[in-house]
Amino acid sequence: MTVSVLSPTAKLLRQLVRIPSVNPHGQPGVSVSETGERACAEAVGQFLRRAGAAVALQEVLPGRPNVIGVFKPRGKVTRRLLLAPHTDTVSVSGMTIQPFAATVSGGKLYGRGASDTKGPLAAMLRALREFTVSAAFRRGGLEITFAGLMGEEAGNHGARAWARQGPRYDLAIIGEPTEWRVVHAHKGCAWLTFTVSGRAAHAATPAAGVNAITAATPLLLWLEQIMAPRLAKFTHPSLGPTTLAITTISGGTKDNIIPDRCEIHADLRYTPPLTANRAARLIRAGLRQRGLRATVSVNSDNRPLHTPADNALVRAILPHTRGLTTAPWFCDAALFGARGIPAVALGPGSIRQAHTAAEFIRLADLERGKDGYLEILAALV
Repeated sequence: MTVSVLSPTAKLLRQLVRIPSVNPHGQPGVSVSETGERACAEAVGQFLRRAGAAVALQEVLPGRPNVIGVFKPRGKVTRRLLLAPHTDTVSVSGMTIQPFAATVSGGKLYGRGASDTKGPLAAMLRALREFTVSAAFRRGGLEITFAGLMGEEAGNHGARAWARQGPRYDLAIIGEPTEWRVVHAHKGCAWLTFTVSGRAAHAATPAAGVNAITAATPLLLWLEQIMAPRLAKFTHPSLGPTTLAITTISGGTKDNIIPDRCEIHADLRYTPPLTANRAARLIRAGLRQRGLRATVSVNSDNRPLHTPADNALVRAILPHTRGLTTAPWFCDAALFGARGIPAVALGPGSIRQAHTAAEFIRLADLERGKDGYLEILAALV
């Protein structure tokens, strides 16, 4: 496919990818002007206004708003639907393509966010624009809220804010690249910090200090070789085992100073009946048994998603998808599920492309996603 024959959905996606909206949490490779969701939220808001929605920007963090657009039917509201992709992306560090060029080649559109999750975002917007001018929407009782949520890639602040303040929905469809399968369950996600303390000294006299980095070495080995397999015994029939992965290590202040502090960060993906707090208690008990000195804190905890597969509205949308599935990753759907709102993740594109060095989405998949959302809207009206 060449640029000259791009569909309206692909043109919208190209516009969105060209607007940097990198999550400020861990932003190597971009300037300060390329972080934050405001510019993307404003562009989405303009699209929603032109499509006839009542639009508002909800400032969640300074300069980082959710964008909310509500489409109301003419008659009495009998059902409320939420469509909610996120507007932020991960860092562009290590990418092998121009991250914001939105290059089209070989039937694919390349760029940061093309798959995760500006592809689903563009498909949802175009489906809404087509559907809300239809007689079926005007005559029906379906109220549709589009929420472009900030902060999904770190902290889920946008989803937390809208789940607290928004109305009760009969169904929430979270835009994620799921290969057009309905993700109705996924693991919980918690971030843990292990802090090892030492004593600073001049590096010329290392015996006068206690090296926190060296002291952290047995902790690293224990976490990987002992604790991670122990937690993996908490498993789920469809979600699989709990996983613990060490993700970052930081320590020391200068080349000639013995470090007095070392922090280890880990990602915990847990399955019921395990909780993040229970996992932390098990880890602390294991540390005491081994005589390893470290403090353990839970920095972020997001509960698992489990929307029953037999939910009436989930069943209603299934014929227009590639079926039900579960996922090992976490997304905003769980925040709405925790409030008692039936929530699923669904979108075109593949999670295998998310966060990659040459992220792309196939344009054929993008169009099928737009058409699929249209079918779902018609089924729910």
